[in-house]
Amino acid sequence: MKDQSFSLQPFDSNSPLTNCAIVGNITRYNHTLAISYELRCQLAELAIPTSASEPTRKDELWKTTCFEFFFGIKDSPQYWEFNLSPTEDWNVYRFAAYRQGMQEEMAFSSLPFKIQKQPDLLLLTLEVNLEQLISANQALEVAISAVVKPREGKVSYWALVHPGSQADFHQRDSFILEL
Repeated sequence: MKDQSFSLQPFDSNSPLTNCAIVGNITRYNHTLAISYELRCQLAELAIPTSASEPTRKDELWKTTCFEFFFGIKDSPQYWEFNLSPTEDWNVYRFAAYRQGMQEEMAFSSLPFKIQKQPDLLLLTLEVNLEQLISANQALEVAISAVVKPREGKVSYWALVHPGSQADFHQRDSFILEL
């Protein structure tokens, strides 16, 4: 089992969300990946969509508050992107290489994860079986990120690292965790 804690950093040091923090934990055992995010912030100051009555696969979740992670097989250009909304809507995409060949990953027909909200905390937890995507012995490179939209102002982009001059979660240089 590989278990790692993480802390995300805003892309812009002038982010309006100076009183926010995003931390979490990611674990891999065999084919299972478990991740948890804690968004510590006054949630009333954020644009958090209301929960869906029936969580579904949706595009463009990144346009508002959304948690994301990416993983690729070490030494392969192929990678996957997971988008998890506080509404419990979700999507998973497969890419052949950097921003190329984007397709919805059809190995998943649902992606059940849990959301808990308190006035100053949003907790998201997911455990997902990746058996249809990878073998248990393949080394993974992982990037973890989030998009946080304040009620007033611009979207704030958070990640483990921001290797480029633009916020770009797809850059393979940001896949810095090995599982």
